[in-house]
Amino acid sequence: MKQFPDSPAPASSPETRVWPPVSVVIPVLNEERHLREAVNQVLSQKYGGPIEVVLAIGPSQDRTQEVADAIAAEDPRVTVVPNPTGRTPNALNAAIAASRNGIIARVDGHAMLPEDYLQVAVETLEETGADNVGGVMAAEGITLFEQAVARAMTSKIGVGGARFHTGGTAGPADTVYLGVFRREALDRVGGYDEHFQRAQDWEMNHRIRSTGGLVWFQPRMRVSYRPRPNTKALARQYFHYGRWRRVVARTHEGTINLRYLAPPTAVLAMLAGLLVAPFFWPGLLIPGGYVAAIVAGSAVTGSGLPTGALLRLPLVYATMHLSWGWGFLTSPASLARPER
Repeated sequence: MKQFPDSPAPASSPETRVWPPVSVVIPVLNEERHLREAVNQVLSQKYGGPIEVVLAIGPSQDRTQEVADAIAAEDPRVTVVPNPTGRTPNALNAAIAASRNGIIARVDGHAMLPEDYLQVAVETLEETGADNVGGVMAAEGITLFEQAVARAMTSKIGVGGARFHTGGTAGPADTVYLGVFRREALDRVGGYDEHFQRAQDWEMNHRIRSTGGLVWFQPRMRVSYRPRPNTKALARQYFHYGRWRRVVARTHEGTINLRYLAPPTAVLAMLAGLLVAPFFWPGLLIPGGYVAAIVAGSAVTGSGLPTGALLRLPLVYATMHLSWGWGFLTSPASLARPER
């Protein structure tokens, strides 16, 4: 079990032990509304060790830069660095380079952390010897549409069996939400791959695991996530998820399984059914069967939702499945990662 040089064995009580310092890195773009609250949640963590926050600010269209500069001026624990590209992996690498500590916690500019998030993360790193630990992306909606999306994002019908979406028992995982890393692991794999506009977390965790590291899922690290507010935004999100997951598959052989192939297979099957339907009407049974399946699945998984959210749930499932599948199928070869 790996230990940190400035902390005693885990047997020490939380009140008397010395906790290692943590650097929290946050990629930020157009987060004027949420940034101050997100930073306050980090700085008010119930954690016994020192915390620093590094904000990597992209070229925002709102007052994000002014808000970030004001926060840094008010609290010496906060540092601001530029991210001229506005891209998430570039921001993370810039923030990591500017950070000083041996533990790096990746947080989003609108993430809502539980107050014991860092303490649980450090305890889990020490107890498991993992290189990265992370928890649950707990989708929570306010509007009826967001509530439907939140339910779909925590259902196996919507997102498959990934534990960081649906929950589950603690243990080794392919990937986790956000992540609290040992700096030595990030150094070992060269940080985030800046080619990947999306799926950079999955790709990073794959490289950590392929170099002998352990990625650990800890369900006690539960972070609130606000879903997309409308169908167009949700479709765009899942289209790019599918597109960039195909790029990961091209880059790292053997990283695609049946769960990832289900959405593109469904898209192809329904297109084929619709194309042959004018000449062979049973072709309509394929898209019709899909619609019937998601309606039935919505009835099963939508228990407890308000009526308006329940009625939107089939549309949400279809948007997620078909957008992801179409993005995967149409992912251009030109997005392939150049040779390292």
